[in-house]
Amino acid sequence: MMNKIKELEKLSRLLDPKASQREKWNSEVLGYSNTFINNLETSKAYIKSEENGKEIYKLDIEEQAVELTALLDSTTKNIDKVGINPASGGHMGYIPGGGLYPSALGDYMAAVSNRYAGVFYAAPGAVRLENMLIRWMCRLMDYPDNAIGNLTSGGSIANLMALVTAREVHNIKARDFERCVIYLSEQAHHSILKAIRISGLSEAQLRYIPLDENLKLSPVHLENSIIEDKNNGLIPFYINASFGTTNTGTIDPLESIAAIAKEHKLWLHVDAAYGGFFKLVHELDSKFKGIKEADSITLDPHKTLFLPYGTGAILIKDKAHLLKAYHCLADYMQDVIGKEDEISPADISAEQTKHFRGMRVWLPLKLFGLKPFRAALEEKLYLTKYFYEEIQKIEGFEVGPEPELSVAIFRYVPKNEDPDLFNRNLIEAIQNDGRIFLSSTNINDVFWIRIAVVQFRTHLEQINLLLDIIKEHLKSKLR
Repeated sequence: MMNKIKELEKLSRLLDPKASQREKWNSEVLGYSNTFINNLETSKAYIKSEENGKEIYKLDIEEQAVELTALLDSTTKNIDKVGINPASGGHMGYIPGGGLYPSALGDYMAAVSNRYAGVFYAAPGAVRLENMLIRWMCRLMDYPDNAIGNLTSGGSIANLMALVTAREVHNIKARDFERCVIYLSEQAHHSILKAIRISGLSEAQLRYIPLDENLKLSPVHLENSIIEDKNNGLIPFYINASFGTTNTGTIDPLESIAAIAKEHKLWLHVDAAYGGFFKLVHELDSKFKGIKEADSITLDPHKTLFLPYGTGAILIKDKAHLLKAYHCLADYMQDVIGKEDEISPADISAEQTKHFRGMRVWLPLKLFGLKPFRAALEEKLYLTKYFYEEIQKIEGFEVGPEPELSVAIFRYVPKNEDPDLFNRNLIEAIQNDGRIFLSSTNINDVFWIRIAVVQFRTHLEQINLLLDIIKEHLKSKLR
């Protein structure tokens, strides 16, 4: 047996490379990273491909090792040079904001130390750091001292956690599901519908509240619907409002909705995954009136704090509510009891094992300070306003509601062609060009093109380039 153990030890020690090997790999990965970032100014925001990275299959998992150089070459060819490049300043199609470099360093540090940030007893410093970040977000949203939250993988899990917490706090039982009512608008993010399904509430009644002319949820229709449902013996319990819808960046009238929720004792959740961190921009303070009255708020640092994918947050106004929904004990965790100065993330979320996400958030915020984040967000607001004004100067274009944040919709209305088909061709031409990437949406059965100015590398140069591309296409199309 001893010979077998020693033989296995020799092979298993390969998993703990010596300093010389680590330095070689570090150098190669750093070279790859610098080349990627240094080339971003000339790289396309979208690359259409017939192969779509199929050659990555040649590097399926096998017994034998492969040199890092070959793996990095394949990564460049089959991953980096196919599809959407979220790190590009030309990416204005969807919301996430790009991935700050210090966040990658933070992830590296977290992965090297592999701190178990789920339980205070295991990694008290890591848990303190993450809870400190949550408390900062709570202060930013004007939440009280007893508010708490959790760093999640994104807005979808945050929205799910909010719904499950509300279900538990309102003591909703399975026998009640068919009588429960959830209120939202058609502009609510589709992760809300996923959350309803996953949380077991698929049989609940969904009320899609009508929108006003600016695509905002109507408080009058909301309250009328709640009163009617109560009179019919139903159980209204949850309102989902949006601070920055994905389609248009619209902000629902939170102050009025919060008053209705309080009057009728409903849980109010504000999905501020996209718009929440615009709270850093002081000129938008008036738009945040009412958000502090919400029972829960979703934020996504991987959107408007420009961090890498996989960085979300849920804030709950009363920590007792989150503990009620998620706290659970296990025999093998008995060493933890009575040794915690801070609430452990594992006690207030569905995750037991979790990545130390806090480091990727904390490091860039401390290295840069808040000032450049605030400036970048304000810049995105003005860039969107600038585009909104300039696109209307081009004959034939119409626009949606005036942008409240950094998303706008627009479309060309040709005189003798189907406008939906024309705009499908227009966005396809923009995407095929590749220098700028935009996306489209459908609102009230009308095809619109979306511009989402969220990437921290997007500046005036990219907006002017987009306008030039649009003009070039129109010139060739209408020639």
